[in-house]
Amino acid sequence: MKPLPVEDPGAPGHRSPARYLLWIARTQAMSLAAGATFGVLWMLSQALLPAAMGRAIDDGVAARDTGGLLTWSGAVLALGAAQAASGMARHRMATFNWLAAAYRTVQVVTRQATRLGATLPKRLGAGEVVSVGISDVSHIGDAMDIVSRGTGAVVAIVAVAGIMLAASPPLGLVVLIGVPLILVAAAPLLRPYREREQRHRELVGELTTHATDLVAGLRVLRGIGGERLFAERYRAESQRVRQAGVAVARAESKLSGAEILLPGLLIALVTWLGARFAANGTISVGQLVSFYGYAWFLIHPLKTVGEAAGKLTKAYVASGRVVAILDLRPDVPLEGTARPEPGGVLVDAASGLTVRPGCFTAVAAAEPRDAQTIADRLARYAEGDVTYGGTPLAALADVRERILLAVNEDRLFSGRLAESLTTPGTAEGALERAIEAANAEDIIAATGMDAPVVEAGREFSGGQQQRLRLARALAADPEVLILVEPTSAVDAHTEARIADRLGVHRAGRTTVVCTTSPLMLDRADHVAYVEDGTVVAEGTHQDLLALDPRYAATVTRGEANGGPERRDAYEEMGKHMGKV
Repeated sequence: MKPLPVEDPGAPGHRSPARYLLWIARTQAMSLAAGATFGVLWMLSQALLPAAMGRAIDDGVAARDTGGLLTWSGAVLALGAAQAASGMARHRMATFNWLAAAYRTVQVVTRQATRLGATLPKRLGAGEVVSVGISDVSHIGDAMDIVSRGTGAVVAIVAVAGIMLAASPPLGLVVLIGVPLILVAAAPLLRPYREREQRHRELVGELTTHATDLVAGLRVLRGIGGERLFAERYRAESQRVRQAGVAVARAESKLSGAEILLPGLLIALVTWLGARFAANGTISVGQLVSFYGYAWFLIHPLKTVGEAAGKLTKAYVASGRVVAILDLRPDVPLEGTARPEPGGVLVDAASGLTVRPGCFTAVAAAEPRDAQTIADRLARYAEGDVTYGGTPLAALADVRERILLAVNEDRLFSGRLAESLTTPGTAEGALERAIEAANAEDIIAATGMDAPVVEAGREFSGGQQQRLRLARALAADPEVLILVEPTSAVDAHTEARIADRLGVHRAGRTTVVCTTSPLMLDRADHVAYVEDGTVVAEGTHQDLLALDPRYAATVTRGEANGGPERRDAYEEMGKHMGKV
């Protein structure tokens, strides 16, 4: 049996939910066939038990033949052993098929999410993605799991009908005609069930998204007094989800009831007819016992067929959500093939910004969103006429490896702290140096590198999270590192230490920092001042302060926003350096 998950999940068919399910089935055709084989053996061993018991009664008990009784008793024992062995093998293969389908779906969705990058949160809410990873993969796995039992159920129904048809044509015809009638009668219940399941699924995704946003902004909501308002909205949305869930349960209960009622009616009819035939001498006592056993046995495969219909319906809905993600295309495709030499000049034609290789360049914008827009273009998270070493970014084969953009919306990952701050390619000792450059030694001293990190690192304060994110970006050591307001949540003294260490740590590597912090601007080799999305002045921080009042006004506003502590710290440091 292959280890899971597989190394390469393959290219999924995603033109429709049905095609996706067929693709999943093709990729694990061998295990599905094995599961179906064991499922058939498992069901047939149960289906043949009533026949063996009937022969034991007729050939052994009624005929008073000890040898016949022992022979057919042995057959019953053998069928029981076959049922146990095939049942274990079937369950093992069904579990493997469930896991294989679920893992493969997680792999292709994760790969697509990685490919989409910044496009994904723009197109889908967090709750939608979470629901795919939790409930939808389970439903798709259920569809592969039911194959073994469903196949066995269909074969068993046909086998029992054949045996009954040979023993008593009227009873066999009742089963052969009755089973399709049951399926036809239950079919109208599937459509409303699928529609209500789809609606419930959409509402759950929306509610999960809102819950994620609510938790993430809980502190802010409490600060502005909006906690109660959003709680009321969430309560109202929860009620809509509950009502949709009740509607799904109502439709499912009707389907479940039909799974019991309709086969029960067929079984009652078979039992009644069998009793009449036995009384008339048309069939023997042993055959009557067999037919009664068949009647009870048929409940299981017929119910399994109904269960298969329900699980396939859920899987179809779930596949639709997966296909919706797989159909998304990145806003900015990464399909280049060029691999220029490292250390090239980075040029943004739209703004006129030129980033020299190996320099610490700061971008100060009158409007912060202009700096963010430039950063997005430089890292190819937005379309733009940007070149690196004379090669358009669109033509680069390894943009994400060469250029790293770090913003304050980034998140820390759950797990060990050391694992959250590194990647498999992180050089030895790089993390320790990055932690020092980000002035995060006190955090590591307090928690340790093996400390568990909860979702998004919520146990850390805003400033601590920012320093840890900066350490992670520095540890990656890309050719070009672009930082957007990397010190906005720390105090002035911490910011000063980071500003001092950042340039030293990134010496010889290209670094771009989008900020209006005087502490950071003063350490930059080159500062570009941006108004209305265009670079209007360039030089050192001190030169721009002296020569460009627009720049001075922007920086002064940044000092004011930093509060007295940041302004006093900057003045004290400036006096110490003899620059104020």
